[in-house]
Amino acid sequence: MWWLYSLLLFLSLLFPLLLSFEKNLRFCRRWKHLLPAIAIVAVIYIVIDFIFTRKGIWGFNPEYHVGLTLGGLPVEELLFFVVIPYASIFLHEALTFHFPQLQIGKTFSNLLSILLILLCLLLILLFPGKSYTAYSAVLLILSLIAGLLDKSGILRKFFLTFVVILVPFLIVNGILTGTFIEGEVVWYNPEEILGIRILTIPVEDFGYGFSLILFDLLLSERWKRRFQTTKTKSR
Repeated sequence: MWWLYSLLLFLSLLFPLLLSFEKNLRFCRRWKHLLPAIAIVAVIYIVIDFIFTRKGIWGFNPEYHVGLTLGGLPVEELLFFVVIPYASIFLHEALTFHFPQLQIGKTFSNLLSILLILLCLLLILLFPGKSYTAYSAVLLILSLIAGLLDKSGILRKFFLTFVVILVPFLIVNGILTGTFIEGEVVWYNPEEILGIRILTIPVEDFGYGFSLILFDLLLSERWKRRFQTTKTKSR
């Protein structure tokens, strides 16, 4: 099943890409702000991915990817940081477009963010030797702080849209970590994670995925506002 990882990425991207040209949503108009943001965030995550792979914190089963690697990372893993954020942000934008009132209250958003930050700090203190636990906790903390500082209200919407994003997330990450298949596409060193899994997905993946998508959203929205401001001033 060397094609499995590639197939998951293809199916994840297919419908969001085709629907990006839908006449009402016109998600393709966001490409000039979104794609650079995805690329920058991807580079940061890939660098750590490379380091963690070299250290044996996680790795990849060669039976489930095409065999092309860069720095020890399968090409599918590199594409993951583009395809999954794109598909997730498309879903976020589609939901907020069709349901413009879809957001939680500011006070509740702030409280939830603070509670999650405190939980992450507690995990870091209690399990300092578990590298992936600490890493995903730090990413979640930083993304939540960035969301709290952002004035556009993205975090208030993202808390709700992420619940919907979790549906394809559970399918794709579930398969990657061993749900529905023999073995696993991506394996994790049990010494570096808490060992709590939903289906076969380490709980750390949820914070990791949340931060990845939120960083992309925040950066692309910041560039969008700056572009609009510059355009307005030039008139």
